[in-house]
Amino acid sequence: MKGIETIKIGTNAAPFIIAEMSGNHNQSLKRALEIVEAAAFSGVHALKIQTYTADTMTLNLDHGEFFIRDEASLWEGASLYGLYEKAYTPWEWHKPIFDKCRELGLVGFSTPFDETAVNFLESLDVPCYKIASFENTDLPLIKRVAKTGKPMIISTGMATAAELDETVRTARANGCQQLILLKCTSTYPATPDNSNILTIPHMRDMFHCEVGLSDHTMGLGAAVASIGLGATVIEKHLTLSRAEGGVDAEFSMEPHEMKSLVEEAKRAWESIGSVHYGATAKETKSLQYRRSVYISKDMKEGDVFTPDNLKVIRPGLGLPPKYYEMLLGKKVNRSVCRGTPTNWDLIG
Repeated sequence: MKGIETIKIGTNAAPFIIAEMSGNHNQSLKRALEIVEAAAFSGVHALKIQTYTADTMTLNLDHGEFFIRDEASLWEGASLYGLYEKAYTPWEWHKPIFDKCRELGLVGFSTPFDETAVNFLESLDVPCYKIASFENTDLPLIKRVAKTGKPMIISTGMATAAELDETVRTARANGCQQLILLKCTSTYPATPDNSNILTIPHMRDMFHCEVGLSDHTMGLGAAVASIGLGATVIEKHLTLSRAEGGVDAEFSMEPHEMKSLVEEAKRAWESIGSVHYGATAKETKSLQYRRSVYISKDMKEGDVFTPDNLKVIRPGLGLPPKYYEMLLGKKVNRSVCRGTPTNWDLIG
């Protein structure tokens, strides 16, 4: 089992939970650091930011395909450039954010969106890299990140199996030895019925790597369910308060919700166990409270067992219920009191 820094990742460890800050800092370093503190409070393992500028993402144009005209989009009416200007994390904030992560015991890392971002993050010695869904077909970026030799986490939103195969091959051919794929639905927010988390075990079998979920749905359901399908990494967006707004606030978790996710994810993982039938060690004492066959009326030697004097009740110290019909019509070989558990020695 491998991991990131000192934290193990795999089916033999509790799910690795990542809090995604994205643009929820609302252009305030103070708020960004408060989000780091909230992430630590919630018990997540890692906090992730994003490294880009509006100029490294798109062109400063507000018409045509550079303008969002989807009425269903949270960002309808904005230009791509304006959106990224609002959402980006200033590069001079990265070090204080990562320093705060280290201080609070979190793994701090980022998603780079071009080579300049990778070079900058390398100067800060980040422990791993995330590739966003919209960049999972950017093979030059995949190559550059893979050449760092550090663990790569790649979101798979929108990618076909063929595209993912090309991405995975590119990463491995360029030095990536630890790869984690995250099932992702690139809608904001996503809906559970569009999440298709059954892809998780299929993706694990296809690419032979750790697989998790980058989840944009509301609530805990999809994330917790994914653990039962083998997800070992969960990523969710974190904000201090949805009511205070922000570019990603509407589909982000608040700190108390993230804390619940950490707790429920661990419970889900602990519950998986192994294939097991019969009483567990802790169930052994409960066996006595099964049903069994008891004598329900005082009987004298020679009396016949009938439905009137024989009952299937709790506790389970008598013969199992499957012998009830076999006992009917048999004679008792000595006097017995009401409440006596049946056994073969009573039959004459």
